[in-house]
Amino acid sequence: MEKLIIAPSVLSADFSKLGSEIAMLNESEAQWIHIDIMDGMFVPNISFGFPVLEAINKKSEKFLDVHLMIEKPDRYLTQFKDAGANLITVHYEACTHVHRTIQEIRSLGCQVGIAINPGTPVSVLNEVIDLIDLVLIMSVNPGFGGQEFILNSIQKTKEVKALAEKHGNKNIKIEIDGGVTDLNAHELISAGANVLVAGNFVFKSTNPKLTISDLLKLGE
Repeated sequence: MEKLIIAPSVLSADFSKLGSEIAMLNESEAQWIHIDIMDGMFVPNISFGFPVLEAINKKSEKFLDVHLMIEKPDRYLTQFKDAGANLITVHYEACTHVHRTIQEIRSLGCQVGIAINPGTPVSVLNEVIDLIDLVLIMSVNPGFGGQEFILNSIQKTKEVKALAEKHGNKNIKIEIDGGVTDLNAHELISAGANVLVAGNFVFKSTNPKLTISDLLKLGE
């Protein structure tokens, strides 16, 4: 099994001390930093854009996992690459021509992810699963941190793993985003997840670095 990756979501960080929050993540065992970009149209919330991503990139020593919860993401792909994205994940539901979007991200030299919302079936990935590096399963409805985990996400994780294996994409990363805690992480890993996004669970804990370390141990 591929080594588990923990990707703390800075959406849950204290923005009044973002520099020290990134420094803490640099010192932690987390391999990625997850950055949610929201436009207030695709999801009912607005987060942050290029200046904040650029600022994180200047301080970060980690792989930047950029999750675009925005309409018409193709308009901004080059800017996200230039701002520091290592992996760009777009929502299947937001892409009119998903093949073209995948090709564009690949041409920029970034890894490619496709996200699906809780109400979107795994079958929509049938035509693209062999073209991408990562599938992001939304285990809450996108837009806000701190929501309750949707239990069906475990079954969806198994379905994505089976679909990837059927298409010969053995190295695909399956990322779970929303409501991840130590109570569901082990079951998600057993189902095939190898990237866990943790927001509130990390940043609201008394010892975030220890919480990250403990989550990683569940994948051993």
